[in-house]
Amino acid sequence: MKHILITTFGSRGDVQPYVALGLGLMKAGYRVTLVTSPDAARGFSDYALPVRPVSAPFMEMATSPEARKALAGGTSLGLLFKIMPMMRKFMDDQWEVARDGVDAVVFHPKAMAGQHIAEALRVPAFMALAAPGFSPTGAFPTPLLTSRNLGAALNRWTYGFMSAMSTSSFKGTVNTFRREKLGLGPAKTPQLTGELAPKIYFYSPALLPRPAEWGSDTHVTGFWFLDRPKTWAPPADLVSFLERGPAPIYVGFGSMASVNPERLGRIIQSAVHQAGVRAVVARGWDGLRLAADDPSIFVLDAAPHDWLFPRMAAVVHHGGAGTTGAGLRAGRPTLVCPFFGDQPFWGARVLAQGAGIAPIPQKRLSTDNLASALTTLTQDAGIAARAAALGEAIRSEDGVTAAVTLITRALGATQGDR
Repeated sequence: MKHILITTFGSRGDVQPYVALGLGLMKAGYRVTLVTSPDAARGFSDYALPVRPVSAPFMEMATSPEARKALAGGTSLGLLFKIMPMMRKFMDDQWEVARDGVDAVVFHPKAMAGQHIAEALRVPAFMALAAPGFSPTGAFPTPLLTSRNLGAALNRWTYGFMSAMSTSSFKGTVNTFRREKLGLGPAKTPQLTGELAPKIYFYSPALLPRPAEWGSDTHVTGFWFLDRPKTWAPPADLVSFLERGPAPIYVGFGSMASVNPERLGRIIQSAVHQAGVRAVVARGWDGLRLAADDPSIFVLDAAPHDWLFPRMAAVVHHGGAGTTGAGLRAGRPTLVCPFFGDQPFWGARVLAQGAGIAPIPQKRLSTDNLASALTTLTQDAGIAARAAALGEAIRSEDGVTAAVTLITRALGATQGDR
């Protein structure tokens, strides 16, 4: 039975698609081990996927004062000093799992060790992520840098620029790991991109069409959705809230809510009242601060998106790829309020498909513009129709099965030798 190592880390939304892939690979007959941070590993105990938590305290780092400063738009050398030793330890831990024997590695590039471990073991590697940031094209810039179309030439330039920028920060750490742990010389290819590995992007081509210029080593499978465990049941008070009135709007910013939970809470609560709507508000990691006993708002710790979003009138979130995909899969009008990274890019894609309205960056979010957005999301019939059509297209895709199929073909595996 072939053993596939999957390695990634981050928030629950960063890890969840890889759990879905791992379960798909297991169903196809592979042995799978997922390596991730302990914070994320705890969130998937209801699934029958072997998860090896390692010693990278992502949540502790993400909610630190240095991280809050960086997410709010500032710079912080202190955050870099926290990340470097954490990432080196995470790389070492990945190697300790892999050295027991794996036949292939599927990795998110920010986990950093995947392609190098595969090189040391002489096994195939597959780079997998939602944002198509490592396959140059003139159709759009790298989502990791900007959401603006800069024209074909500048769009292509952004990929090399972003690769050089990311490489410079971690080059020493990666090459030290290669020398000390893997017995390899300095990497000859960009440190984080997995340039020699096939690239698997798990977003929907209905949301962002695949550029014709990409080669055969680049694949777009559709989103990797992880549906709720069969044992999950909704809280009775949530069900009661939903039944008491019209469909509410979901508002949640996931791990990003820790930047300024008091400010966000005030804006959300005031905007909901001003727009005259109801809302389900997800607290997020650090807990949005809302006034208690508000009959128009249900404050939620967590609920599976595949159950919750179809019951919403619209969704408002930070623009993480997974949450974006889940909202669009449900066919719901969407507003993205991005913080950083690829979040503005996905917000722009929602707008381009007519399934939502223009993103409102977190720095510009106010009671008035959020209230206006909530009104539009619930009253614009054109947006609702386009969101419903996009949802139908996304539901027709099976991203996990597509990924399992291409991995199987690349490994030359048959049902008998998996």
